[in-house]
Amino acid sequence: MTTTKALGDDFPAPAEDRWFEDYREGAVYEYGHTSITEPEILEYATRFDPQRIHVDPDYAATGPFGGIIASGWHTAGVLMRLTADHYLSKVAALASPGIDELRWPAPVRPGDRLRLRSTAVETRLSRSKPDRGLIRTRLELVNSDDRVVMSCVAMNLMLRRPVSR
Repeated sequence: MTTTKALGDDFPAPAEDRWFEDYREGAVYEYGHTSITEPEILEYATRFDPQRIHVDPDYAATGPFGGIIASGWHTAGVLMRLTADHYLSKVAALASPGIDELRWPAPVRPGDRLRLRSTAVETRLSRSKPDRGLIRTRLELVNSDDRVVMSCVAMNLMLRRPVSR
């Protein structure tokens, strides 16, 4: 995996001081680039998703994708790493109650350069716990051809900024 950075506008607060209030509906951020090698694809798939399109180069060459592709779950791990490194708060992130609309519209191939695009689609205060809010974010992993290779809508619970007294 490659060291990644913001590819444009970033949050005004660093992840170490980012709270619920720093996430604005409609805000879009991009982070990248990272890539996956064929040995990484084979290693992951051999251990966790041993389908032939992920682990057998000869079969994969004649299969529907014309070569080895990364497991969707491997791709999800890359998306999660970029999200944890750049988008989620290091002090306020509590948990995620789930993911919606998970899709893999295009394959990830060895050597693809990938970047994360995150769009805050909803921010709202918790109805039951006033110290936190819920953020729904459309996360997209995009390759160097500008094709989305994975998308989902993640829900994250975040603490609100502490009130100074």
